[in-house]
Amino acid sequence: MSTNKMLLKKDIKEKRELVNIEMDRFLPRKDEYPKQIHKAIRHTLFAGGKRLRPYLLINTYLLFKSDIKQTLMVAGAIEMLHSYTLIHDDLPEIDNDDYRRGKKTCHVIFGSDIALLAGDALLVYAFEAINSSSLDDKLKFNLIRELAQETGHQGLIAGQYADIQNEGKKVSKHTLEYIHNNKTARMFKLPIRFGCYIADASDDDISRMENFGEKIGLAFQIVDDILDIEGNQKTLGKTTGKDAKVKKATFPAVYGLEKSRTMAQNLVEEAKELLGFYGDNAELLVLLSDFILTRKF
Repeated sequence: MSTNKMLLKKDIKEKRELVNIEMDRFLPRKDEYPKQIHKAIRHTLFAGGKRLRPYLLINTYLLFKSDIKQTLMVAGAIEMLHSYTLIHDDLPEIDNDDYRRGKKTCHVIFGSDIALLAGDALLVYAFEAINSSSLDDKLKFNLIRELAQETGHQGLIAGQYADIQNEGKKVSKHTLEYIHNNKTARMFKLPIRFGCYIADASDDDISRMENFGEKIGLAFQIVDDILDIEGNQKTLGKTTGKDAKVKKATFPAVYGLEKSRTMAQNLVEEAKELLGFYGDNAELLVLLSDFILTRKF
């Protein structure tokens, strides 16, 4: 493993642990009533994962300030939000997947009814976590407002709806981009924007970093689509080949594999160019961008 990859892996692990500790302290214990809900929440939330979205929030903040303690609860809220989407995505009514991060999905172990409620609870906990943070009230209000806007009927839910409605159909490039701008890119831009807000970054910095987030978010989705075709189920930790089977709207389905690969490469190069403004301070985000392009899991 190269020195750069080792540096990134070590940093991701360290920040993941900090976020995990924060979430563990915040959430009810698994034996608290109602036990099944709390067990289901913890099963998904602590099943593994790289915590990329919290990592983006923290490392964006570190472009401008150095004390990350005040970012951790908000970073945890972002991960709770992400885990809610995973639980709901995996339900039989949506993607019907039996594995996530190499483990059985929430509904397989606890049933669809408990999984649905666990996902709902995680969404609510995301708002509560931000409200319980040590940030000033005005900033907390703005974060909560934007979390609602980004995840609602004109954001994340809209993307999920369009994805479901277009299964089995030949989609246009416009529809494909609408789905994944709302489902994936928004969930990369949001923590990046929150990192900027907490650091009191300038409007120019927010715009630049949001642009970065949109590019790596779409690159992440393209690579995800490619891995569903070429990836190894054991390495990925989830079922492969499902997208083609149900004819989901994916980049390879619309553009083909080779063009999709080129698109992902171009997006990552453009993203790294944006980070060039921050010089060595953005080293870890540059390494993360490369990882997103070359990842196998």
